[in-house]
Amino acid sequence: MDGSKIRTLSGGVNQSGLRNHNERLLLSMLQRNGPLPGSDLARLAGLSPQTVSVILRKLEKDGLLQRGKPVRGKVGKPSVPMKLAPDGVFSIGVTIGRRNAKIILMDFTGVVRAERSIGFQYPLPHEIFAFLRDGCADLVGVLPQKLQDRICGIGIAAPFELWNWHEMVGASAEEFALWQDVSFREEVAEFSDLPVHIVNDATAACRAEHVYGRGKEFRDYAYFFVAAFVGGGVVLDHSVFEGHQGNAGALGSLRSVGPNGESRQLIDIASIHLLEARLAEVGLDPSALWTSGDWSPYERYVEPWIRQTAQELAKAALSTCAVIDFEAILIDGGLPADVKRTLVERTRRYISNQDTRGLIPPQIEAGEIGHKAREIGAACGPIWSQFLLKSNAGLT
Repeated sequence: MDGSKIRTLSGGVNQSGLRNHNERLLLSMLQRNGPLPGSDLARLAGLSPQTVSVILRKLEKDGLLQRGKPVRGKVGKPSVPMKLAPDGVFSIGVTIGRRNAKIILMDFTGVVRAERSIGFQYPLPHEIFAFLRDGCADLVGVLPQKLQDRICGIGIAAPFELWNWHEMVGASAEEFALWQDVSFREEVAEFSDLPVHIVNDATAACRAEHVYGRGKEFRDYAYFFVAAFVGGGVVLDHSVFEGHQGNAGALGSLRSVGPNGESRQLIDIASIHLLEARLAEVGLDPSALWTSGDWSPYERYVEPWIRQTAQELAKAALSTCAVIDFEAILIDGGLPADVKRTLVERTRRYISNQDTRGLIPPQIEAGEIGHKAREIGAACGPIWSQFLLKSNAGLT
C-alpha cells in the first residue's frame, strides 16, 4: 500500500472539531464504567435527562456510540444502555524498544485490531521511521475504506533522551547521537497528516493499565513496568499524572546502592537487560526472553534475577510512598505470567520485612496488560485528546 494514502486520513471524526465538554464527559463515563442508560448518565453527570438525551443522539449519529440490548423487568418502558461503538474511532500506537519496535491499530474500546513489529540489534532513526511509514500504511489497509477516515491520530511511546542509550545497547555514541536532533512530529509529517502524540514509554504503559487494566480499582498508585529497562508512572486522583515536562514517574531513576556500595539507579539493577547479559555471559542465547513466553529453560538464572529485582522494587515502592501516600503499587512488564506472579509475591514478602516506620505500606498488585501496554498506552493519546476528559476524577 502506498504510504501517501495516509495523508487523506485527517478528516472524518475530526470534521466537527474537538468534542465539547459534556460530550467528552459522557463518553468518558461510558469508557470508564461500561454501558449505561441515559438516566444513569444524567444522574452521574449532574445533567438534565433532556440534555443527556440530546447529546447521546448526536454521539450516536456521529457513530461514536451504539445502543445495547434493552433491559426489561422494571416499571415503565425498558431502558436502553448506550456504549462506545468499537468502529467509532481508531488510533495508531507505536513503541520503540531496545530490541524491537511495534505498531498497533486500536479501536475505541481498546481492542487491538492489527499489529506489526520489527526486530533489530538496536534502534536507529532511519530504520525506525521506514518501519513506521510502511507499518502505518499497512495497518490503515486493514480497515474497510469507509472506516479509514476514523483514524484520529498516531501515538508514539519512546524513552526520553534516547541518544543516551548507546552504552546500554552496545552502540557507538556517534550512531545514537542521530536521535538528538530527531523530531518525531516532523518525521511523521513526511508521510501522514494525522496528529502525533509523544509520550514517555513507561508513562504510556501506566496509561494502558489505568484505562484498560486494574487501574480502575485504585485512586492513587505508582506503577512499575519491568522491561529491558525498568520504568514507571504515577496515578493521582484517578488520573495519570505526567508532570510539567511529561517525565513524572521516572521511577527507573530512583537511587539505590550497587554491590560495592556505589550509588546506582534502579534501571541498572532491576531491569531485564541484566538477565539478558547474564545469559550471554554463560553462552546462552537470550533472544527467547523477548520472543518466548516461557523462561523456564533459564530457571537457574531467572531465579536470582527475580530475587534481586523484587528486593529493589520493594525498596523503590517504599521510597515512592514516602513522597506520596499511594494506596497501591502495580507491577507489570514484558514478563511471562508465572514470572510476573512470582516477582509480585516476592516484592510483597520483601516489603513486609522492610523498616516502614512513618509509612503505611501499600498493596502490591500485578498489572494486567503486559507486553502490549506501551503501544496500547501510546494509542490512547490521540483518542484521549480528542474525545475524552483528561481527568477521570468524578467519573466513577
